[in-house]
Amino acid sequence: MPDITDTDCHIVLVSEWTVGTPERQRATADALVAVGERAPGPPGLLSNNFFASTDGETVLNYAQWTSREAYDEFVLIHRQLRVAQIDRAVPGIKRHGPVYYHLYRSLVREDPPTPGCVVIVSNEFEGPDAQRQRRWVDTVFEALEAEAELHPGGISGHFHTSMDGTRVLNYAEWTDEQAHCEALEMSGQGTIGRGPKWLDVKNFPGVLSNGFKRYHLLRSLSRDRARSAARTD
Repeated sequence: MPDITDTDCHIVLVSEWTVGTPERQRATADALVAVGERAPGPPGLLSNNFFASTDGETVLNYAQWTSREAYDEFVLIHRQLRVAQIDRAVPGIKRHGPVYYHLYRSLVREDPPTPGCVVIVSNEFEGPDAQRQRRWVDTVFEALEAEAELHPGGISGHFHTSMDGTRVLNYAEWTDEQAHCEALEMSGQGTIGRGPKWLDVKNFPGVLSNGFKRYHLLRSLSRDRARSAARTD
């Protein structure tokens, strides 16, 4: 799993690819890793992490970079060739993004277990407003801190603000998919907690859309490649 709080990371790129089936999810992840292993890692890339949505439809790429300039150089020199190689292996991919993010705040429970599920929670606002992004995240933290007891399956929440000021993404780690389902059901209000402060989150002004998807890690490539891993969830 990626180290979300890596201090060398100063920009995160998140993109979602619609591929259609679990078989194409695995084939896409395999193609991405194969392309990455054939060529030297681009300067500034810390990790590429490929997740399969539990509905079998999409692959999400969570990529950590040292700087926007490093990524822009990669796009200029290498990206198009790599995209062509992936498209030859898995034709018909529909790409959405990437969106550029900074990590704003994180909360990790003590002695965290290895995550079995990652929930990507996305919020889009009516227009660019960096202060509103941070206020929304801070409101979530107030709701979390007011809870007497959160579901034991929750491990962490890592809140990212998009560089264009319009989105917030929460990379939330859970012990498994069922734990996240149970937390939502137990609250009775579609949130992971039961307290009244969650209504401030749900009714926060200026939110245009929100939602979440559950994912399992398929493949990961790090800068030293020593942590290259494969899973078949």
